[in-house]
Amino acid sequence: MPFKKICLIFFTSLVLLAACSKKEPAYVPTEKIDPYSVYKTAYDAFEKGDYFFASKKFFEAELSFKVLEYSSKSAIMGCYSLYGLNFFDDALVNLERFLRQYPADKNIIYAHYLIAIIYYEQITDEKKDMEPLLKTKNKIDFFLKKYPDNEYAIDLQFKKDLIINQMAAKELYIAKYYISVQKWIPAINRLKSIIENYDQTIFIEEALHRLVEIYYLLGLEEKAENYAKILGYNYNSSQWFEQSYKILNKDYKIIRNKNLKAKKDNFIQKIIKKIK
Repeated sequence: MPFKKICLIFFTSLVLLAACSKKEPAYVPTEKIDPYSVYKTAYDAFEKGDYFFASKKFFEAELSFKVLEYSSKSAIMGCYSLYGLNFFDDALVNLERFLRQYPADKNIIYAHYLIAIIYYEQITDEKKDMEPLLKTKNKIDFFLKKYPDNEYAIDLQFKKDLIINQMAAKELYIAKYYISVQKWIPAINRLKSIIENYDQTIFIEEALHRLVEIYYLLGLEEKAENYAKILGYNYNSSQWFEQSYKILNKDYKIIRNKNLKAKKDNFIQKIIKKIK
């Protein structure tokens, strides 16, 4: 047998012998995480306003707790911390996960409320996209239908009223744009939408007046008069009724009772004297 081959066999044997004789390393367990300690660390950071660190620790505690109630509490606190950072997308993703993962949790109502609030806070103004308004309104409608007697319902009802006003403002903004470029049909459709869908908002008076303007301009005086009558019957003391009345009556002049203010001022002075 050639010498080189003998050396190769000998070397291979040594390697195999060394591999067989080498001891396996003993298993060293990792240090066990105390979820209560992690939660406390998260809560302390949350109290100090360090929402970024708090969110990380709350979600870490969620994964470490074996008790479902404590896991869900950590999760909702993590979601709120993300909301506190204005990380709206991350907060929404985790809130949706919370709804799926803890459907029977006592904080499920708050999760729905927080989703509605996040949608609401992403609304800018009536000149922007309509989608945030619609998403927010749909979520609020869901909450009010499912939890009408909950303490959060009052706040969301108030916000819904503001949203409806903004939606009406958006319609009016678009209608006035169409008026400016003399596209009468789409302008009329937008104004009628306000009358049909947003009749409780402050924008209905101007919408009625704009219809009077357009129909009169188009020579449809009967329709103009009909909308003026609606405006007059419901809002006969508003500036928009006065403007509409002047369109249909060119010689109309607004007559103010000069003595009325004097009488009112005298009456107020009498009240002030009595208080003194």
